[in-house]
Amino acid sequence: MRHAGAVKQLSYWIQGLTLRGLLALVAMFPLPHRRRIVGWVTEKVVRHSPLRHRITDNLHHVWPDISEDRCDAIVTEVGRNVGRSLTGIWFNAEFADEVANLRPDGPGWEALRAAKAHGRGAIVVSGHFGQWEAIRHVLKAAGMEAGAIYRPNNNPYYEPIFRSGIDLGGQPIIPKGRAGYRTMIGHLRSGGFMALLPDQHIGDGSAMPFLGQDAKTSLAAAELALRYDIPLVPAFAPDDGELRVVFEEPIPPTDAKTMMRAFNDRLSSWVTRYPSQWHWLHQRWKISRVKTPKP
Repeated sequence: MRHAGAVKQLSYWIQGLTLRGLLALVAMFPLPHRRRIVGWVTEKVVRHSPLRHRITDNLHHVWPDISEDRCDAIVTEVGRNVGRSLTGIWFNAEFADEVANLRPDGPGWEALRAAKAHGRGAIVVSGHFGQWEAIRHVLKAAGMEAGAIYRPNNNPYYEPIFRSGIDLGGQPIIPKGRAGYRTMIGHLRSGGFMALLPDQHIGDGSAMPFLGQDAKTSLAAAELALRYDIPLVPAFAPDDGELRVVFEEPIPPTDAKTMMRAFNDRLSSWVTRYPSQWHWLHQRWKISRVKTPKP
């Protein structure tokens, strides 16, 4: 057991050292060039690791009739998009400058401004889609700084790199867990904003359709919006050649399951339009699932 732990720590150290070397290397280039370089690296990692099979499994689960050529093309683009998204986090100060003058779209923006003007909190819900970190930068630039929930990374050598990036997007950064949940409640009750990404599997979540297949989904965002009578606003940042940040119509306050199902439907619509921009790397569907043979 001690040997296994030492091997894991060595692996973490090598990963951290490799990443720091890559970041130091690309730092000499403008941010758009860094995205292309890092995207090329992450594409190779995804294509030649078990991550490729996770993506293809997910794609076949959602779209059983997808062609292998289409599936392979999405794998390539997902790999590149992962690199582009991570570059924005790793170099978040420069990313913030890049999007500082980005004009937000959609009716949800006015709903958030109204909440801020009346001293009310708000919850912005999105997913690991496009350049999602741009959402918090746009909010912060407009005086509506939004905090986020955070799970510390298992790799202690990567942790400070990632944490320093997301710290710049908005405060407070709240760790997952009971203590963090209490902090978030206090922040919302005092008129603060939170940006949440409820598009990952959660064991005690509620089963509801996402991309046509049941997936465990957290109800927390909707439950908080109902409890504190604050808007629940879906926001997405597609980057189809030109980055946009779209704040959609707030989800009507009904009950938590209905509201989070509406969120899943909203995100599903974006993923269907731009499938390569969602992070298919997640094990999103862990219920009622039949695995497909690996190509």
